[in-house]
Amino acid sequence: MEKRLGEAANEAEAEIESLLREIEPWSGRELHYGPVHGGISNSNWRVRVAGEQGGFFVKVPGRGTEMFIDRNAALDASRRAQDLGIGPKIYEYLADRGVEIADYIEGRRACTNRDFQDQTVRKAVVGLYRTFNDSGKLPLTKTIFDMIDEHIDQVRELGGAFPIDFAWLYKQYRLARSALEASGIDLVACFNDPMAGNFMVADDKSLMLIDYEYASNNDRCYDIGIWCGEMFFSDAVEAEVIEEYFGRFDPRVKARLAVHRALADVKWSTWAMVQNVVSALDFDFYKYGAWKHMRARAAMQDPRWVEYLKAV
Repeated sequence: MEKRLGEAANEAEAEIESLLREIEPWSGRELHYGPVHGGISNSNWRVRVAGEQGGFFVKVPGRGTEMFIDRNAALDASRRAQDLGIGPKIYEYLADRGVEIADYIEGRRACTNRDFQDQTVRKAVVGLYRTFNDSGKLPLTKTIFDMIDEHIDQVRELGGAFPIDFAWLYKQYRLARSALEASGIDLVACFNDPMAGNFMVADDKSLMLIDYEYASNNDRCYDIGIWCGEMFFSDAVEAEVIEEYFGRFDPRVKARLAVHRALADVKWSTWAMVQNVVSALDFDFYKYGAWKHMRARAAMQDPRWVEYLKAV
């Protein structure tokens, strides 16, 4: 349900109203706002401004997100996506506050995992990734190793929860890191956050990509691997994705994707345990983190794990 300025009934609505009043180009104009559901880190809003065609998407940083999101880097990546034509037009009215504002994308909807069972949609995703990955380095370099180490330190500092077998998981992480670093890191601009809802699909199955707050220079195979993992692709579909992206299937790339999928689960499980302590959002981060730990554990207990480490 939309509201107008002055109708706030809770803390989140009061916050967005206060921020909207600071936007000088919208000053004195009738504004309507309403929540956009789906995110698990920030509060998101759709805003309509009298005299403007279409609407605007406004993202207000969630409490604690400054611990692992560089808002200036996110803005740089969003600018890059806009210039490449794969992301929406952005507005920097409140960039100094870390607030992201972009055109509200009309005529598209957020994807679900089911959409990626369609080969045409998968090919469109591969096209988006190749465009972004090959667009040149971003100002921020933050590899999967940097992310994992950051979150482990944060959980320790906050007194958050680790699984009882974390020492074993950490050992497997170190083995995987050693193997990947020895083979060489293909450092490119990476999106790093393939939640299904970050892909906006049209009726013609074309896609746009939104939400670049985790974007950084990272290993190319991480970007592809974490997407394949998030969409629960079968080995056959993953082989198709590898061939589509790289031009041919390569068992070494398959191994790199498998290792990166497991590391992604370590990263997001540990991230969730940070959020479980600091976030004010109504979301079960502990359950989410426990599930991600379970997936990482399953991957690292797979008989193929050692062979993947050797093959990368």
